[in-house]
Amino acid sequence: MHRLLTALCLSAALAATAAPAGAADHALVLQTDFGTADGAVSAMRGVAYGVDPHLTVADLTHDIPDYDIWVGGYRLFQTANYWPEGTVFVSVIDPGVGTARKSVVLKTKAGRYFVGPDNGQFTLIAERDGVAELREIDEQVNRLAGSGESYTFHGRDVYAYVGARLASGAIRYEQVGPALPAASVVRIPYQKAVHANGTLRGIIPVLDVKYGNVWTNIPKPLFDELGVREHELVRVRIFHNKKLIDTVVAPYEHTFGGVAKGKPLVYLNSLLEVALALNQDNYAARHHIASGVDWEVEISRAGK
Repeated sequence: MHRLLTALCLSAALAATAAPAGAADHALVLQTDFGTADGAVSAMRGVAYGVDPHLTVADLTHDIPDYDIWVGGYRLFQTANYWPEGTVFVSVIDPGVGTARKSVVLKTKAGRYFVGPDNGQFTLIAERDGVAELREIDEQVNRLAGSGESYTFHGRDVYAYVGARLASGAIRYEQVGPALPAASVVRIPYQKAVHANGTLRGIIPVLDVKYGNVWTNIPKPLFDELGVREHELVRVRIFHNKKLIDTVVAPYEHTFGGVAKGKPLVYLNSLLEVALALNQDNYAARHHIASGVDWEVEISRAGK
């Protein structure tokens, strides 16, 4: 009996150490264009742990192309819904740091939070998930102590600090700052995916950067309207600033192995949106394709 009581007490003590009172309820996920060659990301993590040393801090990516607000927004769109409700995302792609752009926390209807500059990076999140509330960060209250004279590192001084306080439960969402109209979120205009007269139109929002696959924003339900079956041929035309850059006819396949090595194929990517690839090769590099709102795509059946 004595040994049993000792074991139970030890188990309780270990549990208390692993999950202390006041431990964070939600994860904090960081994204920047800082890279990891210097101490910037580490400083942000340090601020977060300074708020709560038990906080779960994860990285989405720190390799967003320099100043590329659109790509940062897309990576949030790509990733956010795989994290639990209540997760707090801090996204710092902020070429206007220190200027009049607002610092905000957006709460989606799905109950996730997005912290950062309101410069367009929340375009796709707001569109897909809806904006439940939007609040401007009150920096008189929610700013790292002693950082008032720092104007160029809001990622550390404001966003990581506020995100950590929100994720840890140190503040409630209502304490972030004053409410803003939900519709006031800054949005980047782009070509939505549409179907007209047997042709799908959209954009190339990002590339699959590791392999050079060309992703589009055309979802499976829209592609299904073409009635293309596996192995049937599809015509893809790619434009940059309205100029035709590339045309390819390729089969629609479920897997890369549906075609020989080096051959093109059309497939559905991990988000179930239409994409274009070369099997075991880099389509974007071979065909000089980039991405962004000025890269548009048209897709139709090959016989059209």
